[in-house]
Amino acid sequence: MGSVFANVKPEILQWARESAGFSLSEAAIAMDKSEDTLAGWEKEGPASPTIPQLRKLAQLYKRPLGVFYLQEVPQGFQVISDFRRLPGGQPRHFSPELTQEIRVAHQRRELALELLSDLGEEPKPFGLSFGLTVDPETAGKMVRDFLGLSMSDMEAYRGDASGRKGLNSWRQRIENVGVLVFQAARITSEEASGFALAYDVLPTVVINRKDAPVRRLFSLAHEFAHLALRKSGVSDLDIDAMRPAEDSTLEVFCNRVAAAALMPTQIFMDEPTITAHGTAMNWTDEEIATLANRYNVSREAVLRRLLTFNRTTRDFYQAKRNEYAEEFRRKNVLERGSSPAKSIPRNMPQEALSNFGRPFVEMVLDSYYQARLTLSEVSGYLGLRTQHVEKLQSKLGAY
Repeated sequence: MGSVFANVKPEILQWARESAGFSLSEAAIAMDKSEDTLAGWEKEGPASPTIPQLRKLAQLYKRPLGVFYLQEVPQGFQVISDFRRLPGGQPRHFSPELTQEIRVAHQRRELALELLSDLGEEPKPFGLSFGLTVDPETAGKMVRDFLGLSMSDMEAYRGDASGRKGLNSWRQRIENVGVLVFQAARITSEEASGFALAYDVLPTVVINRKDAPVRRLFSLAHEFAHLALRKSGVSDLDIDAMRPAEDSTLEVFCNRVAAAALMPTQIFMDEPTITAHGTAMNWTDEEIATLANRYNVSREAVLRRLLTFNRTTRDFYQAKRNEYAEEFRRKNVLERGSSPAKSIPRNMPQEALSNFGRPFVEMVLDSYYQARLTLSEVSGYLGLRTQHVEKLQSKLGAY
């Protein structure tokens, strides 16, 4: 018996591949086929994948099999800007993993809107807005005021070297003003620090779970600035990357707003470490680390803030930045070459709460306890086994 070929449109195959973030060569390697074979499937003509090959494509592109039988390319998936840059200034390519995270973030937001509607609740419009003409220091204060973050609130988490207290405090307040905050675990730190979906209702921020908490906190503040600007996009935090003029203005602005929000001008400049330093433009590692720990930010963020106020030189900043980058590179090499660490039991309910955020988890559980979702659906939406749902409920402490 001969092979049964799938009766699918070539443009659907091309759309499915491209929207999943695969180049023709990457998809060909994953399918163990030649590029010519896949290119033939995506052109009008006699070539077509078999049914088993189509199933494999569906698994690779993370699409339901039925999608491939659509008669026209689906509309409505919001393509977001890529503000990251390679060393030469060229845009990066969205990896399949990053593409999937963006798609999933859109889907979770749509699900949240449906759940809220079913529960008879209406999300409030996002109420913070400013433009690129606003002074970043002013915008940073606007962010803190909008979130209700006083200096005493910020004092509560200062000095936590891990950065977790600051991250949790900011995330909670950002979620409280109607923003969904998710953490992505499939993308590398080198690829992206986060991205923002700047909707007027239920705007969404995704930060990279693989980053250290201090970097995640800065990413969160940076992406929050994107929301206030109503500019969706994928970001890295490299302020010195070569970019087109418009992108450079936007990313530098968001970094400066994040720095101003996290390190308010007056209290930062009044820090004993700074006032006792004098007029010297070079800073010791101990001084930089003290300030970084105090504000739950990276050492590079501290140096950039000092550079903003002309308390250090660009040469010193760049030298330390290169030093930190090399330190990070060596650490990664050592970790890759070291023996695997002993497996630590995973706390799946806590991971779900951390990855999806309290508002989203509460929406899903509210719908479940009102018999609007099945236990199986809850399990699928939150990536949990059914036996973990009750433990997640106790983590929330809301039922």
